[in-house]
Amino acid sequence: RGTFDFTFNNQSNIINAIGGNMKHLLNLCDSPFRLIKSGKKIYELRLYDERRKKIKVNDELEFTNNTTGEKMNVIVEEILIYKDFKELYDSLPLLKCGYTEDDIKNATYKDMELYYSEELQNLYNVVAFKIRLLK
Repeated sequence: RGTFDFTFNNQSNIINAIGGNMKHLLNLCDSPFRLIKSGKKIYELRLYDERRKKIKVNDELEFTNNTTGEKMNVIVEEILIYKDFKELYDSLPLLKCGYTEDDIKNATYKDMELYYSEELQNLYNVVAFKIRLLK
């Protein structure tokens, strides 16, 4: 599997972990699933808990659509870690994070509190996996 070469860039909170080739299974709601499949969403946002810390650059993520059961595979190209979703939302293009032109004007980092409480964010930090769809 190779060795891992971790480099940290404090300015952008990027971790480069070379050598990953694991497959990870994740579930997704229908809307973000379709946005990834269309190429409009290239960042998958999650809590950076123990499970997500196992994901490395070049690993494969297999998403299952919670509504249809359809599966889709992506490769992790980059891992960006932030202290919370406020910091993440201030740093990344939200149209690439799952928002559309229709809902971007109402986008707020508080949207992610539907999934991850402020307490959990403070405990674990948050992550944006930059992903590329596998055809």
